[in-house]
Amino acid sequence: MNTNINFTSGEYSVTHKWWLVLMLVFAVHVPAAWPEEPATKNAWTKKVIWEGGICYTAVTADFTKDGIPDIIADAGKGVTRLFVGPDWKKQIIIDDKHLNLGGNNSYITSDVCDLDGDGDADYIAACFNPGVIVWYEQPERPLEEPWKRRVIENQLNGVHSVIHGDVDKDGRMDLLATSDQPKGRFPNSLVWLSPPAKVQSDQAWQRHILADRNAPGISHYLGLGDFNGDGRPDVVTGAKGGPTIVEKGTGQWFAWWESPTDPTQEWTKHDLPGNHLGATNILPGDINGDGKVDFLATRGHGSGVIWFESPDWKIHTIDAEIKEPHCLQVEDIDGDGDLDAVTCAYGSKICVWYENDGSGRFSRHVVGMNQEAYDIRVADLDGDGDKDFLVAGRESNNVVIYLNPKTK
Repeated sequence: MNTNINFTSGEYSVTHKWWLVLMLVFAVHVPAAWPEEPATKNAWTKKVIWEGGICYTAVTADFTKDGIPDIIADAGKGVTRLFVGPDWKKQIIIDDKHLNLGGNNSYITSDVCDLDGDGDADYIAACFNPGVIVWYEQPERPLEEPWKRRVIENQLNGVHSVIHGDVDKDGRMDLLATSDQPKGRFPNSLVWLSPPAKVQSDQAWQRHILADRNAPGISHYLGLGDFNGDGRPDVVTGAKGGPTIVEKGTGQWFAWWESPTDPTQEWTKHDLPGNHLGATNILPGDINGDGKVDFLATRGHGSGVIWFESPDWKIHTIDAEIKEPHCLQVEDIDGDGDLDAVTCAYGSKICVWYENDGSGRFSRHVVGMNQEAYDIRVADLDGDGDKDFLVAGRESNNVVIYLNPKTK
C-alpha cells in the first residue's frame, strides 16, 4: 500500500513516512506511576536500617551471639557498620578510611562464614581495584573489642565477587574470587584461595588459578556447586561485556568451569548458550524438579531474568522486561519445596521475587518500589520463621530490609 497522506499545520508537514509512527506513539498505553509501595493486604514491610551513602554490599548473621540476626554493611567509603537486631542499633566496627581500598574506598562484595573454626561468624570483604580481599575476625565481645583485620589476597585486579566453599574437600573453608580486569598479574581470570595451616595467623593464603585468562569481559558474581554429579564442586559466573569495557567484543556470556580431580590444576570451561549483554549473576539449583542441576541467571547490566534447563541448557525467560537486576538469590521463598528467585533491579528500581510452580514456570511478585540495589540476601531477619530480604541500596544510598508478610 503506497499511502501518501499529509497532515499540515502552518509550516510543519508530516508525510506518510511519519504518520504511522505518530499514531503508534499516541496509541502506546502509558501506565500510571508506580506507587511507593504495593498497596495489598499481603504487602511486605520495608524498614530502612541506614541511609546516608552508597552501599554496595551487606550480609547477615548472628554477630553478637544472642540468637538474633544482625547485619554488617559497607556503608560509606571505608566505614563498615554493624546493625544489631532486632532494633538495628548501628555501631561502626571497621574504619578503613585511611586505607587505599580503590574506587570510592568501599568494599564492593562481602561474605560471612566461620573462617577460623571457633564457632562464630567472621566477615569477609573485598575491594574491586586494587583487588584486596580481607577477613575480620569476630572478637569475643564484638561490640566492645576491635575486629582484627587480616589480608587474604592483594594481587588480583577486579574482585567483583568473593564466596566461600570447601573447594578441595579437606573440611576447611576456601574462598573463590574473580580477577576480572584485562590487566594485572592475573587478567580475565578466576581463582580459589586455600587457607594456611593456622587461619588466625598472618601466613599467606595459597592462590590457585582455576580459569587462566579465559574469563574475559568483566566477570561478575560466582556460584558454587556440583553441577555434573562427580562429587566435586564446580563454579559458574557471567561477564557483562558491552560498550564500556576495555576489550571490545568480549563478555556477554554465562559459563561454568568443571573442577578436575586435582582442583589446583586449571579447570575446564563450558560455555552456556546465548549472547547475554550485561550478564552478572548465575546460581545453580534444580529449577524444574527433575533432579538435575539447572542455572538461574540475571543480566544485571542489561535486562532480563532467565533460567537454563539441564542437560541441554535450553533458555527459559522468566522476566524479559526488568532492567538491570544486578543482584540475585535463589531460594525457597514461600516454603513450598521448590526454588524461587529474588532480585532488586537498579534500573527498574523494584524489588521482586519470582514464585516457581515447581516445574520452572514463574509468577512475579513485587515486594517494593523506588528502591535501587547492588546486592541482596535472603534470611529470616525478624525471627518469625519465613524468608525476608536484605538489600544494599547503592544509588538509593541506604540499607533496607523487606519483611515477609508470610506468603503461604
